[in-house]
Amino acid sequence: MSTPITEQATPARRRPRAGYRGTKVRRQRVRAAWSYLAPMLVALALVAGWPLLRTFYLSLTDASLSDTAGATFIGLENYLVYDDGAWYGLLTDPVWWTSVWNTVYFSVVSVSLEVVFGIIVALLLNAEFKGRMLVRAAVLIPWAIPTIVSAKMWAWMLNDQFGIINHLLMALGLIDAPLAWTADADLSMWAVIMVDVWKTIPFVALLVLAALQMLPKDCYEAAEVDGIHPVKVFFRVTLPLITPALLVAVIFRLLDALRVFDVIYVLTSNSTSTMTMSIYARQQLVEFQDVGYGSAASTLLFLIIALAVVIYLYLGRRQLGVDQ
Repeated sequence: MSTPITEQATPARRRPRAGYRGTKVRRQRVRAAWSYLAPMLVALALVAGWPLLRTFYLSLTDASLSDTAGATFIGLENYLVYDDGAWYGLLTDPVWWTSVWNTVYFSVVSVSLEVVFGIIVALLLNAEFKGRMLVRAAVLIPWAIPTIVSAKMWAWMLNDQFGIINHLLMALGLIDAPLAWTADADLSMWAVIMVDVWKTIPFVALLVLAALQMLPKDCYEAAEVDGIHPVKVFFRVTLPLITPALLVAVIFRLLDALRVFDVIYVLTSNSTSTMTMSIYARQQLVEFQDVGYGSAASTLLFLIIALAVVIYLYLGRRQLGVDQ
């Protein structure tokens, strides 16, 4: 019996492959994600992208604060220019390089101290004791106080004439005469670091405490049964497990520290011994009214922060074993 012509002419329908269906669904999800992110990205471009491009453009001009509209394009002269047998510009300014060094020094020392003391505070807050919730709330007070308010408060306490810090140190016999904490070039940077560390330790402690709360208890129970010393348990078990939280804490604090302005300006104003890149840029923009030169300093500040973040994220990904 012969096969009907209709059956012979009808081709077999192919089923779509599972991989194809998965790829199609993935593409649909990606398109949906981009559609949800689009309004935020547009707003971010308007709020952050346009001012950044405007600042970079002004850094290539001779704009002044009194006449930004009549600025003349001068290229890279604000950054570096050779004239009359000598180099001029921002990159040859020793005050600028001093501010760069002060910023890097402040960032490295303050963030390192904040991480160390933040871990210690988090470990203490993670322990079981009465009134733990009250202590946790009290620890957050320095972080909750506005930076300007806390800086001004510390400026009064560190005053060399009526500050309580000198009074206490003299009462304890640690110093013989009042110290000019915010005026002495040898002490001012450490005074600023002390204030910043006091304020931001709770932030680091809070992130580390959240990570400690998520750790599995089986590892600690096994270590206790084996009789392993608590110090070894911390370095071999706790520290590796909370490393992702520490990376987040460090990146946030590093961003704040590299662009620090308020706490240093309130305590020491335009002192060269504590001048940071932000304060240098503000001085050029506002006090010297040189918008072009100040914009060049702001642009270099942005590039330095971006470079530091990229290097840190790269090293952090390698530390966590994430594929590049």
